[in-house]
Amino acid sequence: MLESDPDPIQESLVQHRRDRLTQPLDARERRQAWPFALGVLVIAPTLPLVVSSHRQVPWLALIAIGLLFVVSARIEFEVGSGSAVPAELALVPALFLLPATIVPLTVATALLIGALPALLRGQLHRERAATTVGYAWYSFLPAIVVLVAGEPRPGLGSLPLLGLVLAAQFGGDLVSTLLGERLAHGVSPRALLRPLLWVFLVDCLLAPVGLLAAIVSVDRGAAVLLLVPLMGLIAVFAREREARISNVLELSRAYRGTALLLGDVIEADDWYTGSHSREVVELTIAVCDELRVAERTRQRAELAALLHDVGKITIPKALILKPGALTSEERLVVESHAIEGQRLLNRVGGALREVGEIVRASHERWDGEGYPDGLSGEEIPLAARIVSCCDAFNAMTTDRPYRRAVAVPVAIEELERNAGTQFDPTVAAALVRHARTRVAGEPSASQRHVA
Repeated sequence: MLESDPDPIQESLVQHRRDRLTQPLDARERRQAWPFALGVLVIAPTLPLVVSSHRQVPWLALIAIGLLFVVSARIEFEVGSGSAVPAELALVPALFLLPATIVPLTVATALLIGALPALLRGQLHRERAATTVGYAWYSFLPAIVVLVAGEPRPGLGSLPLLGLVLAAQFGGDLVSTLLGERLAHGVSPRALLRPLLWVFLVDCLLAPVGLLAAIVSVDRGAAVLLLVPLMGLIAVFAREREARISNVLELSRAYRGTALLLGDVIEADDWYTGSHSREVVELTIAVCDELRVAERTRQRAELAALLHDVGKITIPKALILKPGALTSEERLVVESHAIEGQRLLNRVGGALREVGEIVRASHERWDGEGYPDGLSGEEIPLAARIVSCCDAFNAMTTDRPYRRAVAVPVAIEELERNAGTQFDPTVAAALVRHARTRVAGEPSASQRHVA
């Protein structure tokens, strides 16, 4: 998960969620959240009035289960752009002990009560607290499944029904979450599948415990409160996980801040190199979007583009700015900046150590004639191949100390001519597409990109 295997997409989703909690819903969120919330507020109280149940309301069990729901609502595991709670420990006893018709209403009430502490502490905006009730949708399909099954008495024979309940819950959760997050935040369904599968696995592990508690509590309603210590233990795990995620996010910000600081150092040392690096970043992002590379590769390529020339701060300025041709000895000194760049980033460590490997390889060639290691083809990291191509294109189209810039159409022809020798053909083709659309004034893939 996020704390052990940092994923740029998940980092971004979690951070955006934290940033939003104290803010009112934006227009897109409002169009998604309020229909869900109002639907629950209308249907949950209506369901017991229009659908009959043969179960009597066990008031002691209702109070105990309601307390479990409130407690579970306060135990959040940050998952993607939302959060998951260990509600299975309350939902399963509710489905097997209470009239199934009142389960959604019980869940909705508990969600509102559970949101009050964060609202009173200023950690949750009042509009978000009010629409929290919309999350009770996850309980409707399981309640319907139990109603159709005739609301049987809980026992070991209830395991097949429990399986159907879990399938209904996960199916409803999957559809509502994917649709809701797409409408509210434009989040790709693919980015949410892994977190949702993790949530479903947790639900599957907790559900049998909830069923066992229901069996024990048939004649002793308050016995379900025996689950409170287990919830307390889960709460400890949730807090530890939240702290680890916070550390990951803090480290990620620190690495990015360090990269930006180094970018400023490059520009202060040599204005042209700094300006060139920023322009290579823009081209690199555009090519990554054209190729639809993985988010981790995109993030590393962006940082490598910013820092691909960081090693030049160790090279004498006289050589960097020399207007004429370099001697073979001088060229070796200048080319050592790739190794020096990696060395500098290795000293920072962490995520920038991996970026350093890309920086070192960003002057390799597809045919193996580059430097410093003579890598070829797919031996060169994809991010480095992208940076290399974008670096060369920007260098051709800007004035250098030793020559004037060429026109973009000429640079495009040069890319096509050297595709398969100096450049990865696929990367070169993507950059050519972007360059042509930019010249034509049409939106490129990077301009159309939706996270």
